[in-house]
Amino acid sequence: MTKKTHAFQAEVSQLLHLVTHSLYSNPDIFVRELISNASDACDKLRFEALNAPELFEDAPELAIRVAFDKEAKTITITDNGIGLSAQEAIDNLGTIAKSGTRDFVSKLTGDQKKDSQLIGQFGVGFYSGYIVAERITVESRRAGLPASEGVRWVSGGTGEFEVDTIERAARGTAITLHLRDDKTEYLDRWKLKQVIERYSDHISLPIEMPKEEWNEETKTYDTKDEWEAVNSASALWTRSKKDITAEQYKAFYKNISHDFEEPLTWSHNRVEGGTEYTQLLYVPKKARQDLWSRDSKPGIKLYVKRVFITDEAESLMPNYLRFVHGVVDSADLPLNVSRELLQESRDVRAIREGNTRRVLTMIEDLAKRSGAKSDDTTVVDEDAEDVVDYNAFYAEFGAVLKEGLGEDFANRDKIAGLLRFATSTTDTVSVSLADYKARMKEGQEAIYYITAENQSAARNSPQLEVFKKKGIEVLLMTDRVDEWALSFLNEFDGTPMQSVAKGAVDLGKLQDEAEKKAAESAAETFKPTLDKLKTALADKAKDVRITTRLVDSPACLVVEDGEYSTQLARLLKQAGQKAPEVKPILEINADHALVKKLETSTAFDDLAHILFDQALLAEGGLPEDPASYVRRVNALLT
Repeated sequence: MTKKTHAFQAEVSQLLHLVTHSLYSNPDIFVRELISNASDACDKLRFEALNAPELFEDAPELAIRVAFDKEAKTITITDNGIGLSAQEAIDNLGTIAKSGTRDFVSKLTGDQKKDSQLIGQFGVGFYSGYIVAERITVESRRAGLPASEGVRWVSGGTGEFEVDTIERAARGTAITLHLRDDKTEYLDRWKLKQVIERYSDHISLPIEMPKEEWNEETKTYDTKDEWEAVNSASALWTRSKKDITAEQYKAFYKNISHDFEEPLTWSHNRVEGGTEYTQLLYVPKKARQDLWSRDSKPGIKLYVKRVFITDEAESLMPNYLRFVHGVVDSADLPLNVSRELLQESRDVRAIREGNTRRVLTMIEDLAKRSGAKSDDTTVVDEDAEDVVDYNAFYAEFGAVLKEGLGEDFANRDKIAGLLRFATSTTDTVSVSLADYKARMKEGQEAIYYITAENQSAARNSPQLEVFKKKGIEVLLMTDRVDEWALSFLNEFDGTPMQSVAKGAVDLGKLQDEAEKKAAESAAETFKPTLDKLKTALADKAKDVRITTRLVDSPACLVVEDGEYSTQLARLLKQAGQKAPEVKPILEINADHALVKKLETSTAFDDLAHILFDQALLAEGGLPEDPASYVRRVNALLT
């Protein structure tokens, strides 16, 4: 058989259906795409008019207009840009995925090509109109051609189109969408205006709609014979920082975040290199209500070449920085970027890493410059009556920031340096790990911390008694995320992290030999009692041992290094999650009067259970059987 080459055949109507219903999942997208095309047409006119100013004819002011007719069920988007000749209409509108913009850009050279901000590059945006329309009519005249050479293009998106020559005085293009019966919600000024503001507010040209005024007599809105702009006509992030005032930055933040408060700080940068993008990122003053949900998304809006793509771009910011708001505008991502591409793209990963570094730098700047004016890269609110307080920021977002210890290995040390804690010697949550290290006692070999439900429980924990006695500062960690987060931070700046409620207490050089020998001697003396306690508490305690960590309390509970604490196990159960059964170790104070009574007590078992349950209560837990605890206490009291 002779080898032959054949061309693929396409069922055009099916292909159009795929383009309009698979490529674009959100029906609002048609507004974005058609307005972007109109913007491109105006930009093309600007470029061509550089060498041929007569192309502006008698209309040098460029604009885009959006109107609707409820009776006819139509939406018309009009521009006075470059327009189309009859042949261009056939070539560009009649060929799917043929982009006139791409062809135009390919002919530009030098600075013209570099400075071009033309949006459409793929040639399928026009067909998004069929998401809502059963038929599309395009009327156009190319700039420079006589009025008699206008063109009308009509198609129902079924694989065929009609082209007629018409008389058209106005330069540019008018696209009329004849809406399907199930898409008439777009025949509403408020709806259209909302979609335009969301997707096309940044378009540098005014986008105009017929002006409406409230009529008190009829109690309705009257449409006037004049037009008004409904967009800000400026992509703030594309402008130079020196041309933007602090008030403009703040106003933009309120617009994108819907926050009534001004931002705490922001950073505006253009990143160049392997991946080019612009970032404008804000740190709020207050946490939003859903911040504590892991399902909460970062408030990052993704643009591609000034075209809005999505405001659910969680791939561009790690989850532990979900309190950040802002805009990222990429020059490298495709306009039809999918959720899968956002997750897998090398460019997206580079943007995510760049955003993370920038936000952490902003937070570091807040910590270092608290109350001071920053440089022009990261701007601290200069107009606030009170100085910027890093501790106030940390009170709002510290618990979320800690999640980064387990999520972001690359920046773990930087995150650790940003954390703040209360301690056994300070009441406010203001002590950094670096501060703690700087005032460690001579001979101290670890950073000691305790996790608890609240500061009061932590501060009064029996585990702290020996540390208070020796004047050793202990970090008090009371956020629910603390124990999970700290499991990923084994050391800070070369100093190990040590929970005072895990493992045997080891104060290293801070514990003298006499104390160690006394503990060993007590363990030998109390061995029969310890054995009896182990037997009595076999179903509750993993082990029973003499400790040196207690001073005033008779007993406390600890777990082995690497095990879940009883506090974490309780939190998991409260959250409805499966938690492993934790059998703690009961440590007893051999010098305590209650412990000494054990040896001769006739109610040994009851007293043993009371000791265990009281140790559990002291750390914020509850006995498994409260009624039995009460019964045992009452029996001993009578």
